[in-house]
Amino acid sequence: MNSRNVFALAVAPAVLVACNSEVSRTDEAVAFDLDQPIAEATASSEPPPPAGAQNDINDGYPDLTPAELTPEAERTEKGARNLILSFGRALELREWDQAWEMLADRSKVTWSSEEWSRMFADLTDITVEAPPGRMEGAAGSSFYSTDLTITANGAEGRPIRYEGKMILRRANDIPGASAADLRWHIYDLTLDATH
Repeated sequence: MNSRNVFALAVAPAVLVACNSEVSRTDEAVAFDLDQPIAEATASSEPPPPAGAQNDINDGYPDLTPAELTPEAERTEKGARNLILSFGRALELREWDQAWEMLADRSKVTWSSEEWSRMFADLTDITVEAPPGRMEGAAGSSFYSTDLTITANGAEGRPIRYEGKMILRRANDIPGASAADLRWHIYDLTLDATH
């Protein structure tokens, strides 16, 4: 093989890599660290607002419905953390109604929608933390429990802190379970002001 052909074979892959470098940078997967504040973990994945959207507090944008997962992933801790991520992001983005809708009826009895919104309305710089929790099974159901900490600044700039426990529940793959039953729900939530 002559030196010109060897050079062409050596340079061709480098040229192809250079041509595709823009593509590879934009096609990279986004990884989320569930131990960092939710908004920081997901800020780069937020789509641009639709035409005419105001992106105001509690306006329903962006849609924070938990991402759909495969049935296999949904039944694991990954499925539970998926809901916690969406819930935390809703609070951090000040989408109170979306966060409240993620609560099961059992938790909605604790706070009406109006009480829930009032609890957070004057807060700024909201951060939600939920460390890895514990998965348990019971007859026909799975449960996932974790601690929850919400920190923020109040209307006068004073620090606000809520601490509590979050318990998620989903039906196991039993005959007659609906698609909604097979998704995680915030079964029980307690929040106590510590400041």
